[in-house]
Amino acid sequence: MSLTQQRKHHALGAVFFAALLTGCSSKPSAPVQVVDRTQSGTQAQRQYQQQVTSGQYVVQRGDTLYSIAFRFGWDWKALAARNHIPAPYVIRPGQRIRFDLPPSSAPVAVQPSRPVTPAVQQPVSRPPAPSPAPVQKPAASTSPVATNPPAAPAKVQQVQRSAKGWAWPANGTLIGKFSSNGSLNKGIDIAGDLGQPVLAASDGAVVYAGSGLRGYGELVIIKHSDAYVSAYGHNRRLLVREGQQVKVGQHIAEMGSTGTDRVKLHFEIRRQGKPVDPLQYLPRR
Repeated sequence: MSLTQQRKHHALGAVFFAALLTGCSSKPSAPVQVVDRTQSGTQAQRQYQQQVTSGQYVVQRGDTLYSIAFRFGWDWKALAARNHIPAPYVIRPGQRIRFDLPPSSAPVAVQPSRPVTPAVQQPVSRPPAPSPAPVQKPAASTSPVATNPPAAPAKVQQVQRSAKGWAWPANGTLIGKFSSNGSLNKGIDIAGDLGQPVLAASDGAVVYAGSGLRGYGELVIIKHSDAYVSAYGHNRRLLVREGQQVKVGQHIAEMGSTGTDRVKLHFEIRRQGKPVDPLQYLPRR
């Protein structure tokens, strides 16, 4: 075969191979499923970014209904209703809290009604109710009764409030902003000094004070209304207890670095269980 014939043969082969590739690429390719098998702590915490709607949780010592609702993205009223927990929403260690949403009730078929003649009820004679026994006051006990230690006098600081009634929970540099795109920051982060006062951002009642929520360190949760709660994380020391009423500007904790790598306050506002941007509620700086 001459050199010219060899070159023509190679050229025809290249054209055939290119046509084969073109024919293959014209067929629709099946989608490829990408599975991330990384088991990092960051991903483990992402499960709490959205409301958990399956499974159940066993109450541990120190939990409150509000802390469980906060952890799993629920509105506390909805979680109480789902588990038939009445006010004052007391839960106990070992109790199981369900997160599965109840199935929607099926429509009930209504049968055509027929006119019914009401029956005549005969009066029934009842014996008179017995008179209540006189109530005797118990004698005063001289035995000691265990009570909660009295709270220290509240320190309330004069603060500027926004039109929505909120105040900044601490002075310092804003080093982390709220993000709703799937990141872990569901609030804002404020840098400060160790032991610096952490203030209640609005009037309310303390519904959680402890360190049982992983990633928040020493944490305070305050319920402001049926819709709003606020959270204050990474404190060095807590100055309030559960059930205590607080005022806006009141010292509730000392800034610290528990559960994190630097001194800062992590602050969140949640509306009906959903994180919202605190900067939309706080006064402008």
